Parts: sequence; C-alpha cells; structure tokens
Amino acid sequence: MARDFKETLNLPRTSFAMKAQLSQREPEIIKKWESQQLYQKILAKRQGRPVFVLHDGPPYANGHIHLGTALNKILKDFIVKSKTMQGYLSPYVPGWDCHGLPIEIKVDQQLGPRKKEMSVIEIREECRRYALKFIDIQRNEFKRLGVFGQWDKPYLTMDPGYEAEVIRYIAAFLASGNVYKGLRPVHWCPHCQTALAEAEIEYKEKVSPSIYVKFPLLSDLSEKYPALQGKKVSIIIWTTTPWTLPANLAIAFHPDHEYVALEAGQEVYIVAGRLMPVVAEELGFAQPQILARFSGKELEGLKAKHPWLERESLLVLADYVTLEDGTGCVHTAPGHGYEDYLTGVKYGLEIYTPVDGEGRFIPQVKRYGGLNVFEANPIIVEDMKREGSLLKEGQVSHSYPHCWRCKNPVIFRATSQWFISLEANGLRERALKEVQRVKWIPPWGEERIANMIAARPDWCISRQRLWGVPIPAFICEDCGQIVISEHIAQHVASIFSREGSNAWYLKPASELLPADTKCSSCGSKRLQKENNILDVWFESGASHCILGQRPDLPWPADVYIEGHDQYRGWFNSSLMVGVGVRHGSPYRTCITHGFVLDEQGRGMSKSLGNYIEPTEIIAANGAEILRLWVAMLNYKEDARFGPEILERLVEAYRKIRNTWRFLLGNLYDFSPDQDSLPKEELLLIDRWALDRLFDVGKRVLQAYEDYEYHVIYHSLSQFFTNDLSAFYLDILKDRLYCSAARSKIRRSAQTALFLILRETLLLMAPILPFTTEEAWENMPSFKNKEESIHLALFPQLAEEWLTPEEKQDFETLLKVRDKVLKALEEARAGKLIGNSLEAKVILEIPASLQPTLDKYFKDLPMLFIVSAVEIKPSVEPEGKVTVELAPGQKCQRCWNYSLDVGKSAEYPELCSRCEGVLKGEG
Repeated sequence: MARDFKETLNLPRTSFAMKAQLSQREPEIIKKWESQQLYQKILAKRQGRPVFVLHDGPPYANGHIHLGTALNKILKDFIVKSKTMQGYLSPYVPGWDCHGLPIEIKVDQQLGPRKKEMSVIEIREECRRYALKFIDIQRNEFKRLGVFGQWDKPYLTMDPGYEAEVIRYIAAFLASGNVYKGLRPVHWCPHCQTALAEAEIEYKEKVSPSIYVKFPLLSDLSEKYPALQGKKVSIIIWTTTPWTLPANLAIAFHPDHEYVALEAGQEVYIVAGRLMPVVAEELGFAQPQILARFSGKELEGLKAKHPWLERESLLVLADYVTLEDGTGCVHTAPGHGYEDYLTGVKYGLEIYTPVDGEGRFIPQVKRYGGLNVFEANPIIVEDMKREGSLLKEGQVSHSYPHCWRCKNPVIFRATSQWFISLEANGLRERALKEVQRVKWIPPWGEERIANMIAARPDWCISRQRLWGVPIPAFICEDCGQIVISEHIAQHVASIFSREGSNAWYLKPASELLPADTKCSSCGSKRLQKENNILDVWFESGASHCILGQRPDLPWPADVYIEGHDQYRGWFNSSLMVGVGVRHGSPYRTCITHGFVLDEQGRGMSKSLGNYIEPTEIIAANGAEILRLWVAMLNYKEDARFGPEILERLVEAYRKIRNTWRFLLGNLYDFSPDQDSLPKEELLLIDRWALDRLFDVGKRVLQAYEDYEYHVIYHSLSQFFTNDLSAFYLDILKDRLYCSAARSKIRRSAQTALFLILRETLLLMAPILPFTTEEAWENMPSFKNKEESIHLALFPQLAEEWLTPEEKQDFETLLKVRDKVLKALEEARAGKLIGNSLEAKVILEIPASLQPTLDKYFKDLPMLFIVSAVEIKPSVEPEGKVTVELAPGQKCQRCWNYSLDVGKSAEYPELCSRCEGVLKGEG
C-alpha cells in the first residue's frame, strides 16, 4: 500500500475563513470596536499630533440613507481613516440638518387635518421628534457602513447652542450692514407657500404656452421715420408665461441692437433686425417690407399700450436682452423676474405683483381674480385672441424651475423678504478672491463656483414656514418700522442658547428684546415679532461655527467633500457665511463627487424599478462590498451601480480575501520577531516580491495624499492578481509546503509573505476596515502590534529591495518565463503533459542571455514550475523553447520528477530533497 506523505507537508492553516459571511461578521466586529472604545483610543493615541479636519456636510434628518449618501459617507471615512493612519489627529464630528421644508412637509402629511388644531410649538415639537427619529436611524446605518466618528456627540442644527451660533452669525452680518429687507422677486413655491433659494430649485422639462403678442405703440415715430406716417405700429414680444402679462409694465430693448419696423399686411411690427426673418416665417408674414431701421436706444422712453388693459408699457433698455430666441423685444414684469425687477428699479417702475402666496391672482385683477396662475394661462390667451393682440400660440418644452421638495413648478414672485447683500462690504468680490485660494478637486470646480458667485443675486435668507430658526426681527406697532440690530440679535442668541429657538414662539416680544428697546423711527416700545425663519442653507452654511470651539477642531477645515450639486448649495452658502463672518473660506480643499446612476446611466428611482437600498446590499453581501465599490470608482464622475456591477464586486472582494487567506495560512508557524530573515539573507525572488510591494506602496500612499482611491484599489488589485496570485505565490508553494519547516529558504519566503501581508493590510485598512481587522487579528503577533489595525500607522516603506542590476536581471527572467509558459500551454494542449511538473524545458538562448540565465540557473525550475531545465546556445536571435517529458520518476511528496526517485531504500517514493526533509537533514 502506497504511503501518504500529506501529513509531512507544511500545508496552510488559518482560522481566517474562506467564506467571508460579511453580513454576520461585520456587526460582531462593530460590537467589538464599541466594547473596546476603539474610536476613543484612536483619538487618544493621536493627541499632540498635527490636526486634520474633514468637516461633515450635514445630511437631512429625514428618510433612510440611499446609495448617494452611502457613497458620500464612505468617501469621508476613507479620508479620515487614512489621515489617522498618516499620523494625524483627525476627529470626525458627524452632523445633521434638522430644520426646513423636507421635514415640515413630512410632518404635515402625518398630521393631516389635525395640524389646524395644533399650536406652533406643538407642530415644531412634532418636527423635532421626526428629526430625532431619523437621526437615530441614519446614525445606525452610517455606523453599519464601518464609518468611525463621534456618533454620540454629533452636531445638530436644532440644538440650542447651534441655533444661538446661527443667530450670532446673523448679528455679524447685521453689524457689517449686509442684511436688509426688501420687496423683490424670488423663487416662490405656491404649494409650500414659501420663498426658495436657488439651491432649492430643480430644473425639469415642462410644456408651456408659447405666444407672440403685439403691444400697440402709442408714441409717434413718424417725424424721424416718415415711412411710418399713418401706419398702425406695434411691438411684438414672445413669452412662455402668459400669466405674467397682467403684471407687464415695460418692454425691454438692447441699446446697441438694430431693430426694424417691418410692414406685413395692414400693420407694422417692430422686432430685432437679426430675428426678423425667423419671426416673419414663424408668424407667416409673406414678403414683409422693412420701412425703418433704428437702434434700441432710440426707443427708450417711448410708450406702448398693454394688449388688453388700460395701461401703458414703458419702452426701456437692458443689456441682458439677447438675440438667441424670441423677437429681441422683452416683456417686462418687475414683480415676476429678477432682471425685470432690476430694470424696474432703474426706471422707477412699481414692483407690481398681482399674485398671492398660493399662486392665485388677487381679487383686484379683473376676470382672473382667484385663479391659479397656470390655470389662467389658457383664459388669458383666449382673451387676447378676442382683443386681436395674439399673433400666434403654440407650445414649447423647456427647462423650468421646480420645488426640490414638492416637485411642483415654482413662480417668480415679488415679496417682502430678508436678504444678504453681496455687494455691501465687497462680499461678492472677497468671496471670489477666496475661491482662488481654495484647492478644488476636480480643478474645474473653481470656475464653476466662481461663475455662480459672480452671477448670483442677493441671498434671500427668509422663509415663510415654522420649522427653523426665527429671524430676530420686530415690527413697530405704531409706525410699522422694522426693528432689528446686531445688539438685538446677540440678545436673542443668548436666550436661544439657554432655551432653544422655541423661546421665540413662547415668549412675548418684550421678553425677547433687550431692556428699553425702542423703535428708532417713532420711539415707541410697542413692538411685535416677525414670523419668518432663516433659510436652512444659511443654517447649514454656518455649520463651520463648530470649528474653533475645541482645540482638536481648528478653523478652517482642511476638507469639505460633497456631491457636485453643492456648488450652488452648501459649498456656496458656507463660503458666503465664512467670508462674511470670519473673513475667509471655511475650507482649504473642496472635493466633489458624482451622483449614483444605474447600469444604464439612468437616475435611480422607485418608479423606474431600478432603486437599490444600501441596507439590502449590506444585508446580503456586507458593507465591505459597498466600500469596495466606492474605492473602485473615479468618484469625480457619476457612479453606476446594479446587479452586474455587484457580481463583479463580490468576485473582486473574493480574490482579495483569498490572497490574504493564503498569506495567513502560510504563516501559522512563523514568529516575525524570531524567524524573520534580514534583507541580505532573503532569496532573490522574495526580494523581488518585496520590491514590487515597495513600488505599489509608494503609489498607494501618494494616492491617499491625492484622494485618488481608485488608484489605490487598482494598484493593490493588480499587485494581488498579477504579481502575487498569477506568479509569486504560485511558484512559492513548493518551497512553503515541501521544504523543511524551519529551513532558511522557507523562512525567506515567510519573511516576504509576512511583510506583504502586514503592509497590504495597513494600506487597505481605510478601504476595507472589517476584513483588514479580521485578518489583523489572525496574523502572527509581533513587537508593537496594535490591538486593532485602526490604531496603527501606514507602513514606513523600506528602501528598495533590489539593485538596479538585479532588477534588470529579473526583467530578463520574466520575459523568458513568458515564452516558457506559452510553450508549456502548447504542450498541454497537445497532450504531451498535464501538470507543468511533468515537463523538462530546453532553452536555446542567444549569447546575450547566457550570463543572466547561468547566474540564476538553479532557480529556473522553481521560476517556471517545471522539474528540469536545460540551456543550450542558439544561433537564432530570438532563441527557442522546447518542452519534453521530464526524466525520472514522480516524487510522491513534492510531485517533482527526478532521477533520484527510487534510489532510497527507506523512502523509495521520494526524491532526495524530500527524503532529506523527512530525515531532518533539509
């Protein structure tokens, strides 16, 4: 009976399981981290070190996290964990945006009719409870992702201390003269009945009316242009908002554009000269004749008649008039457009807004009073048909602003609102200078935010809702004067810091104001509270107020990182508040990532059936799979996710895990402190592997510095797949399994494996915190080994492991190996051999290769995984590889073929190498 030598082999042993079972194992690791108080230990261990602060942009405290939220939090965790492992003290304080429309609308839906019977305080308390509920839910979901942070001490925008700080920031803007109240058009949501900031607007396709309307000219141009004598002259405008025509007070022309008076039939129409052919074709004017040409500035001050109302429309000049579409003559309603408003102010026009907060015409508007503006559109069009002022009607699909929360179309509507002036104290220019000082990743972010800041109007900071921080403004009951000041705001802030912003609704005005406060206009003390709340973008934009309050959270932050929609949102508001209050940008580096799409590049939504819950992925596959997905992405672009991508992720993770498992399995009897060999005693092949690790490690550490996580993943993945699994680990198996356990050649291999394991675990710890922790626990103990990998530092990479000459030699050997592998594959396909150990390789080589192959001749069988190698000189420059069956018999222990198998009386089945190992001679 043949003897079994399996028990004599050094086969791998490890408790690091092949099957990850991440969904079960990860929660156990989280519990262990919490019982160890690991995060507190991390902070304690880095005390006294340089500080690096990533400031968390607060997510809304409503709903479960989605893939986009997960992407964002995981990226932040990559940064914080890697900075910690670089030796920084990098505290992460998560935050939540707790006020605002999203939460209030959800609570409104829950309360239903009951809301009408509830007090303001009762409604606000319902909002608070709702926010707290989802803070707890999201906190647990973020922790489940493996994100480290001060979860027990987050910053909440509804905390009294935070609310007070927000009011102090308002006080600073009041002191600088940047805050004012004015009547001007803002985005208004009739459904939510509140003003909206630009960041609260979503642009979606909407089908609107497209109409051409004539305004009869009242002023006479015939003295200067006799061809117009006795003619009926009208100005043609084009608009997609018929409902704004009742508010028309002017028509705008560009001062430098040429306009023409064209005759069509019995009438004469004024349009821009360059647009005349398009307009004539659109309106079906056959062979129109141009009677006069004039510049826009010649029309300034003339008057036209409103299409159906007994009202005049003033002809005005505006540089924003373009010739891209329409007629070059722009319908102007100062109460319903920002540019219209500016023109109205310039010409002293009334800021007329005949529309109420519900988006309905006020009763004073004849025929349309009480009608919703969008419902009024077709009625207005029909009325103009009857009046003969409508030249053409149609429809156009165009990008139109919608409310971010209720998804309904919004309107521009002039209302009395609070604003922060971007011109006072040069706020806009100072902000633009700060933009130049910030590092933007990707670089195009600088131009994007600079353009937004340059073009944005004054910041509307008031909202007409309940759930938020009240603006500390009062109204004199006797003369109607607004009463607000830095002193008043600071006093209100001190009350909020003790009692929270509910105090505004619980206390009378007299208890909120400093003693002896009087109206500056009439001296009255009879003051009442205003009931506007602050824009939540001001609240979240002030979140850097938490920086500088503690020594480990200095101001400004080193990094902000959010989705690219935040150029007009949090990045913008934070910059404005930072420059306005603290005279600088609150961030040194600003990074943006893309949105999450499905595998076809579509946005994810439940209606499309392509929405994937992160919690479902985690429950089935583990959080590590999501983290690996984030690491694989070039996050600066939109990210895709779906079933096929998930399959690839699971396979990629399996390869990484199996590589670490192989390394661990072959270190079961290795004590790094006792068994490691010095560099000079390591075999060349082992030093080659460590040299490759050195190159990869340098690339990875630089990628962490550059926030290039996909470079980290792909560098390590290629190292695992190409250098280790496909080559080094394969040729190592014979030496690891068959050599004497304590032999120098095996210890050389184990020394290399240990260093590869330790350093790749450290390099991947920020990316795969659960798996690296599990592997860290299973690896051999060594001097100064931390109890958790997350307490350790990144590896200090040693000097290069190969000399330049050795590197050149190894490149030569690998090129020869490629040719050998090809020849072996052909021999296998031709049924000459099965396993490569059955082969003998004959190398016919040119003279140039002879010295290198002679130098490493004894290593060639190991390098090629064959039983024998023979070298012959070749006359051909390319050389030649021949495969034949190896001589001798198969060793039953190592499976190599050898001529000395069968020569031993005691172990006739073994080669001399294996016999020596069993006799203790190897």
